[in-house]
Amino acid sequence: MLALADLRRPIIGAPMAGGVSTPELAAAVSAAGGLGFLAAGYLPVATVVDQVRSARALGAEALGVNLFVPEATPPDLDAARAYRRTLLPLAERLGVELPDPRPDDDGWDAKVAALLDDPVPVVSFTFGLAPADVVARLSDVGTCVLATVVTAEDAARAAATGVDGLVVQGPGAGGHRATTSAQGVPPDQPLPDLLAAVRAATDLPIVATGGLSDAASVARALELADAVQVGTALLDAEEAGTNPTYRAALRDPRFTRTTLTRAFSGRVARGLDNRFIREHLDAPAVYPAVNQLTGRLRRAAGASGDADGLSLWAGTGWRAVRGGPAATIVDALLAGPTEDA
Repeated sequence: MLALADLRRPIIGAPMAGGVSTPELAAAVSAAGGLGFLAAGYLPVATVVDQVRSARALGAEALGVNLFVPEATPPDLDAARAYRRTLLPLAERLGVELPDPRPDDDGWDAKVAALLDDPVPVVSFTFGLAPADVVARLSDVGTCVLATVVTAEDAARAAATGVDGLVVQGPGAGGHRATTSAQGVPPDQPLPDLLAAVRAATDLPIVATGGLSDAASVARALELADAVQVGTALLDAEEAGTNPTYRAALRDPRFTRTTLTRAFSGRVARGLDNRFIREHLDAPAVYPAVNQLTGRLRRAAGASGDADGLSLWAGTGWRAVRGGPAATIVDALLAGPTEDA
């Protein structure tokens, strides 16, 4: 079983759903000595299987797959339908038909079964804690299992399920915060304090993540954790599947800050503050129904070059993002005093 200590370099490419985390990106991070990740979220199980095969064919040996844990409580579809009504004028202007929101577990059972049938070295979970029996079955086939947490309390609960390590996400993280329910409000405890609290709660290996976009922040995190996970820093990598409009927005001076929002998915997430977020401050905490509603709107915005209609997920360190090959970005992030010579 792969352990974090087995990595040649203590860096993990964050799983970024929605097309950013390609097999090419995962393979490039793996080739650079880190752990490359694929994001199974929102994808049909057949696509996940194909992406695993593609990443392997590209030489990815240290490879992980991230799964979304389904919500434990049924979604409030009435609240989602009310939000749908507020989106209808925009949909009409864009010529987009909005779907009727529905329950969706993101193909949980099928994806778990696929990763048991054809195991990968690492599986991580977010949006909740995987049941102990799922963790045990993955461990039995030789998979290292990681849980993503945002509090020391969640870390202790995750440890009790038998996971092999913890991805500890601080408040500077781009994209979705890893609260264990859509209704959860993520804490703003600084990452160093959170890492210390998790260390006190469990002796499991720790991966630090959230706002780590340059060598200095990575070096500081590695003083407190066994590895780091970076996502925003890889958004403009050559191998990433980032939409061109999204890439351009990372350098657009119109965007001056990141903010937390539920507007695009119903879950709290951090992204560049744009018009869509400001116009939908009252989005309900109904995931994944809200995500279903805005999906076609986001695709239309991306296709037309309208960055103000996109979910521009980015961490607080987004200004440090650089383009180029993923290997070069990894080298730069590990250029501090903690790099293994």
